[in-house]
Amino acid sequence: MQSIGWAIQMLRDAESVEEVQLILKSSARAGVNAQGVTIVRLDAGGFCHYADEDAMSPLWKGQRFPVNRCISGWAMMHGQTVVVPDIRVDDRIPQEAYRPTFVRSLVMVPIRPQSPIGAIGAYWADLHGATADEVATLETLAAAAAAALVRLERPLEESPASADAMLAG
Repeated sequence: MQSIGWAIQMLRDAESVEEVQLILKSSARAGVNAQGVTIVRLDAGGFCHYADEDAMSPLWKGQRFPVNRCISGWAMMHGQTVVVPDIRVDDRIPQEAYRPTFVRSLVMVPIRPQSPIGAIGAYWADLHGATADEVATLETLAAAAAAALVRLERPLEESPASADAMLAG
């Protein structure tokens, strides 16, 4: 988990949602040696928006799925990390969406589990039982991403740095 210290600092300094997603997808994939990672955002309309990805082949970037019909939605709505060593035997996995992909195993971690705003999905091409360290790495990144996203989505007038800049100008 020490290998993600740089990513946590970069998330603290991120200046946009896009930058958070870029840091998150690359550090998560490298941090758990996965073949793919997705960054999922929860839409106001009850949809999981697969906003970004870093994977060995295309997954679901740009697509939206109803929150009650995908594993990322399950993780967010239950506020729990999900470890699936074999996607073919888990009823929470929409087989029609996964069948054309390389994915055989996954971990899905909610971002801000108590009041979800998104999730990080890590994927492996082989059957893989995620280790406690891999889960902890993803959960640590999710917590750092939650803090960054909340900071970035705070209205301008609530931002201390913005207030200081306005007073100095």
